[in-house]
Parts: sequence; structure tokens; C-alpha cells
Amino acid sequence: MWLKKRKEELQINLTPLIDVVFLLLIFFMVSTSFKKETKISLDLPQASGEVLEAKPESLEINVTQQGDVFVNGQTVINRQLVSIKEAIASVSSDPNIQVIISADAQAPYQAVISVMDAAGQLGYSNLTLATQQAEKSND
Repeated sequence: MWLKKRKEELQINLTPLIDVVFLLLIFFMVSTSFKKETKISLDLPQASGEVLEAKPESLEINVTQQGDVFVNGQTVINRQLVSIKEAIASVSSDPNIQVIISADAQAPYQAVISVMDAAGQLGYSNLTLATQQAEKSND
């Protein structure tokens, strides 16, 4: 007697795989930092003035301790006035936009003046120098 063997259909159950993918997705969403991080490390000078909020549409220019210039996070090729003007003009053409200059406390004075001069020559008049709140002393 010959027994006839039934062919069983093979099925791949994807449910455990989908569960693992969703768990990984949830893990990465929870562990992701939504804080605005910047690659430029600046030690801002201190001031005891009034704290102003940055407008949503603003142009941010950073000057590092070595005098390197960044316009909205993009490195300027060199420190020459022409290069700084080109970098600013490539980001925004609205002269009424707020320009926030964040310069390191130890940044070369000439680098900060060059940034201010370039913005002024392009017609930007709303310049703001970023500082950090001065520490209160117990006198």
C-alpha cells in the first residue's frame, strides 16, 4: 500500500518580524533628541541686558574663536569681505530680516567687524549681537 503524502504549503509568518520593526521604530523615535544642535562651539560674551527672542525668519552668522565665519551653519570659504558678502547674499536677499551675529568671546575683533561691515554693505540694518546672560554676583 502506497500512502499518498500530502504536500503541505509553506507559509512564512511575518507577524514577529513586523513586531520587531515597530519596536525598533518606537525605540529610535523615543531616543532621538529633538533639540537644535549646532556643530559650532561658541563661548558667547556675557551681558546683563534684556533677553530678546529670535524671530522665526532670521539670518544667523557665527564667528568662532579662530575667526572662522559660518552663515546659517555653512562655512564661509575665507575671511575676506567679498566671501562673507557672497555667503550672506546666497542665504537671504531680504534686507529687513533680523541678522543675529553670534561671536565667541575670544573671537578676533576684526572678524566680527568684517561680518558687520558685509551685512551693512548688503543693506541689512537689523543687526543683533548674541550674548549670554551675565552671572549674578552676590555682592
